[in-house]
Order: sequence, then structure tokens, then C-alpha cells
Amino acid sequence: MTAHGPQGQHGASDDAGDGDWRLFRGDGRSRSITFPSAPPWRRFDGAGDNGTGRERPYLIGTSEADVVNAALLLRRPLLVTGHPGTGKSSLAHAVAHELSLGRVLHWPVNSRTTLREALYRYDAIGRLRETNMRRDPQDGDGTPGGEPGIGSYVRLGPLGTALVPSATPRVLLVDELDKGDVDLPNDLLNVFEEGEFEIPELARLPEDQATVRVMTADPEAWTDVVRGRVRCSEFPVVVITSNGERDFPPAFLRRCVRLDLPEPDEDRLRAIISAHLDPDGTGVDTDMEGMDELMRAFLARRARGELATDQLLNAVFLRRGGVDLDAEGLLDAVLHRLGRTV
Repeated sequence: MTAHGPQGQHGASDDAGDGDWRLFRGDGRSRSITFPSAPPWRRFDGAGDNGTGRERPYLIGTSEADVVNAALLLRRPLLVTGHPGTGKSSLAHAVAHELSLGRVLHWPVNSRTTLREALYRYDAIGRLRETNMRRDPQDGDGTPGGEPGIGSYVRLGPLGTALVPSATPRVLLVDELDKGDVDLPNDLLNVFEEGEFEIPELARLPEDQATVRVMTADPEAWTDVVRGRVRCSEFPVVVITSNGERDFPPAFLRRCVRLDLPEPDEDRLRAIISAHLDPDGTGVDTDMEGMDELMRAFLARRARGELATDQLLNAVFLRRGGVDLDAEGLLDAVLHRLGRTV
């Protein structure tokens, strides 16, 4: 077989069938194939992605960009709402890329999330176990043979790392805050207002251990904590996403700049497709055969229920690779609704 996948690349196997895009046949026969190139937004080789693991071209309207700039100038968290697929989470990566602010710190929120784990974690059990293991069994009195330092068992979380003093602010993505406990937004108020927090386990150490080196949420990175207190020098760029599943307390909303991302219209959708499928600017024909048909199908389905922009990207990518989206159930599988119908 010669498997023609998306982007027109070829793979080889022991079966015939030139021009067939199907890699998996479901017939129980083993084949040797070469996978075609993945979509640009599903590549994880780290090339040109600001350390995020995938390329993230991002388009936003002027009015929405102005709201982002207001949050940057005010040093306030940006609360981003919108339907799934409107680019809420990607906005944090876009800001980090355009402003050269490095790797985005990611804090995904769920119903069990607590503020403390976002600030730091202390592995007291691990420290106790290591201490016991280091006791010299040859010493009858059990004298410790060099106890491990407490800093090796303290690791800052994404929010704690974002508050570490630095010359430029870090970007922190607080993803789906509305999934968290109802008290979590109020718990964040003091940290966001003061830009600091305390690690009690380090604060109560004796004076000769005032400075402790601890791990951060960045790979292989450490920082010094003095008297158990972490205080930012530049307030981080905080992007908080919400799907609008519940309201937040007025006191929390007062401290945020709010941005509601609209669903992109047809012109914006075509621009997004070009940005993702033509990152080098060599030219992508967004009027290719079947493009208008896919656009009409997407817009019609989006009008009846929630769809995400990346679902249209998936459909266009497959169509460009010669995939027959008219096959039974295939278009429905790609452009399936995400939420309740309206």
C-alpha cells in the first residue's frame, strides 16, 4: 500500500491501493506504514514554539487586543470568557510569544484544586523517609549520617513560581477557574492583591537557615526563598479562563479585567486557517475545492450548537490531504457538537 495522508505525503506497506488515505483498514492484516506529517497544531517536536510543544499562530481583533493591553498596563489578571474553541487558553501563549516572556506556567483547575498546591508543595513524608534511610546502621545510637535539607522537599507550584522575583513578568495560565471550588476565587484575592505568599515550613526555621533553595515549577530550576516569603518584583501576566459555567464573587471580578472572546466570523475563520496551515506565508488557497462547502457546513452547525474553531481546522486539514469527508459519518465525527443545543 501507498498511504496518502494529509499534506500529500506518502507511506509504504505491503498492500496495494495507491491514493488511499486510510492508514488503518480494520481487516486484521499487519502492515508497515509511514505516518504522514501531523497538523501544525499537533506537533510536539518543539520547533519554533516558544517551548510550549506546539506551534500557536494566534489572531485577535483590535478591540480584544486593547483589553489585553489594559490588563498588562494595570498589572491586573485578565479574565477571559467565551465558547470552547474561541482561543481562551491560547491567548496566554500568544502573549508570552509576542512579548518574549518565556515558558507559560500552566495551572489547570478542577473541583479538587486548592490554592496551596498552586503556591507550593512540601513533601514531609518523603523527607522523613529519606532521613531515616540516611541513618547509619553501623551506629548503635542511630546518629543521623547527614540529614537532607528541607529545600529538596519544597517545590513551588505554577502560581508560586509566577511570583518569584524576576526582571520580566512570567505568564500564568489559570485554566477553567469556574471548574474549581466556589471559595477558590476568594482564596486568590489576597495573593493577587499583595503579590506575595508565605511558606510556613520555611518561615519557622532558625536564623541560620533563613535562606533556603527550593525547586520551582520550571524544569531543573531552583530559587532562593528568604524567611519563607516569596514576593514578586513584577506582577505576573495572569490569564484566567472561564467557560461561564458559574458567576464569580464581585470582590474577585473587581480585581480583574474582563475579556469576552466572540466566535470568529467567516473572514476571521479564513484568516485563522491560513495562519495555521500556512505558517511560512507561502500561500494557502482558502478558496480550494470544498472549502466553501466546509465553511457553510461549519457555520450552519455552529448556529445550532457549540463548535470549536479547531474542528474546522481539522476538517480543512483532512480535506487538503485528500480525505473523503463525505464518507458516512466522517464529517459528523469531525464537526460534532460540544455542548447543549440552543
